[in-house]
Amino acid sequence: RPVENVAPTAMAGMVSFRCILVLGLLAGAPAISTRGGVTLGANPIRRVVTLLQDMQKKVDAEGVRDKELFDKYMCYCQTGADDLAKSVAAAETKMPQVTSALKESTAEKAQLSADLDQHKKDRSDAKQAIAEATAIREKEAATYAKDSGDHETNIKALGKATAAISTGMSSSFLQSSSAGVLRRLTIDMELSSADRDIMASFLSQGQGEQTGYVPRSGEIVGILKQMKETMEKDLADLTAEENAAKATYEQLVAAKEKEIAANSKSIEGKTARLGKVGVEIETFREDLEDTSASYE
Repeated sequence: RPVENVAPTAMAGMVSFRCILVLGLLAGAPAISTRGGVTLGANPIRRVVTLLQDMQKKVDAEGVRDKELFDKYMCYCQTGADDLAKSVAAAETKMPQVTSALKESTAEKAQLSADLDQHKKDRSDAKQAIAEATAIREKEAATYAKDSGDHETNIKALGKATAAISTGMSSSFLQSSSAGVLRRLTIDMELSSADRDIMASFLSQGQGEQTGYVPRSGEIVGILKQMKETMEKDLADLTAEENAAKATYEQLVAAKEKEIAANSKSIEGKTARLGKVGVEIETFREDLEDTSASYE
């Protein structure tokens, strides 16, 4: 049954009624016999008083205990409602804050994931660009090595021919391998028809062929010098193109390596941040559940 607000004085009145009833019963009781058949005239009033005093002490102790319980219950009723109201108010204030923080962290996590995907793609693209540029550069370098080698060989052959003719050693030159290089150049290089005919007439002497016109050495040397200058200019142009291509490649690689390093650093930092945000989200969710439970 629910605890009722019963005053201790009312309970004492009930005890007094009980005591009077016990006193009446004891007053009509016979005398107590003792040993030897002798009746001792015990005072029943005294016994009742002693009994009543013991009962009164017990009732007083129970009354104190009941009052303490009653006071505690009343205190709980008064303070419990206040504590509950404060708890509800705190939860109502905290819920929107936690919800907002959870949304922000969830949005940040999504953004971090998107950023990481982009950084990884950019880093991969940069590595691919370096690989492609390296393949092209290697082909260009190989082409330059062959072309520059051919030009150097041709320049040397032209130099030997010029020196041989200038010193009157044209016959021995026409029997050398450099004469074969010179024959090929007179066909491949851009020459006027007159110069080509003069060179063909000169070179035919080394093959035992006789022609009606034998060019003078001065004409041959002039054509050879012109051919050598043209070849040297072509080689210089090839070298300039090679150096420019090499510089462009090195600049591209340097830029892409910086891009790779920057993306790697971003990936490392945002990966760490993504882990922390994931922990924050779980913390906010648990906090939200705990706060929601305080309403119940």
